[in-house]
Amino acid sequence: MNYRNKTVVASVAGLTLEGMDIMFISFAMSMIISEFNIDLATGGLISSITNIGMLIGGVIFGILADKYGRVRIFTYTIILFAIGTALTGLATNIEQVYLFRFIAGIGAGGEYGIGMALVAEAWPKNKQGRASSYVSVGAQFGVILAALLSAIILPTLGWRALFFVGVLPVIFAFIVRRNLEESPEWLAAQKQEKVKNKQKESKLAQLFNTPRIAVTTVSLAIMATVQIAGYNGLMIWLPSMLQQSQGLSVSSSALWTISTAVGMIIGMLTFGQFMDRFGAKRSFGIFLLASACAVFLYSYATGSVGVLIGGAIVGFFSNGMFAGYGALISSYYPVHIRSTATNTIFNFGRAIGGLSPILVGYILQSYDMKIAMIYLAVLYCVSFLVMLSLKKSPSRTITS
Repeated sequence: MNYRNKTVVASVAGLTLEGMDIMFISFAMSMIISEFNIDLATGGLISSITNIGMLIGGVIFGILADKYGRVRIFTYTIILFAIGTALTGLATNIEQVYLFRFIAGIGAGGEYGIGMALVAEAWPKNKQGRASSYVSVGAQFGVILAALLSAIILPTLGWRALFFVGVLPVIFAFIVRRNLEESPEWLAAQKQEKVKNKQKESKLAQLFNTPRIAVTTVSLAIMATVQIAGYNGLMIWLPSMLQQSQGLSVSSSALWTISTAVGMIIGMLTFGQFMDRFGAKRSFGIFLLASACAVFLYSYATGSVGVLIGGAIVGFFSNGMFAGYGALISSYYPVHIRSTATNTIFNFGRAIGGLSPILVGYILQSYDMKIAMIYLAVLYCVSFLVMLSLKKSPSRTITS
């Protein structure tokens, strides 16, 4: 297997494990709420705290990966993520759940950006969209895996056993460390005296050190925030919404989740091809507007067939765009700050967008599903307007 394919396989596996863990919370949410006697908004805070941990971990591990190497730090993030996940199954109160999810978030936060940086540095520019889409599909493999495991484990062993599966990433980290070499582009950059001088400056400051870079960074952060807010709003609460509004069982809502995830996978692979062929702005524009329409119309879906097909269509557009963010963000920043930029921007989106489950929980308690879907549709329209402000990507030519 050549180096390009190795970077994709490692990054796909990492996101699969991360996506599985995130959806464990979704399927276990009703049991956690019942055991600790908390309300929906307090339950939504579990996901939000995880995302705050992701922001902190993303910044810390992004900087470390730019300084000490992608592969070494990548394995450390996976191990920390696994520890936090397994400990969640031992929590005796909601405060401990928050703490252990925060630890898991710190590890998961570093994983995404480092994996995307590895892929961006291994693949040529005209194939980065599809390479990024291959990696992003991993998260949906995780969603499907979580749905299957939840259907098997939750009714028999309970929610705690679900999180004990979190020890598996430790084995994966060991395999990655043994079989994946460091990024050649990063190694070459370390040998350049000019880059070494830049590394003495604050890497975070370099994301804002000119007006153009600052606008780009803020715009990308807003787009990432909308992407995560939309995803969390849909995937964290929709299984519960469907259980109530459509009378679906846990196993039936798992079927809906798989259907939606399949739509997301197809959307991601399609988006990667779109991005390489038509460019980032046109591709994001089409998918953002289509997402706004799809989530709004989905509030009118009825019956099992309508729910399944509608879920797949919503997934196709709303999360198909997820495939492009790694390549999009990486294209605006040079190698010596690429991991820092990707992790910081995307995990900022996770932290802020991660507040979405709290708001959606409030909307569901105070209003209904239709209002929640209108909120998501408006988010995609906002992201579309911000996307229009992005200048053409200089593709790795931004300097300090």
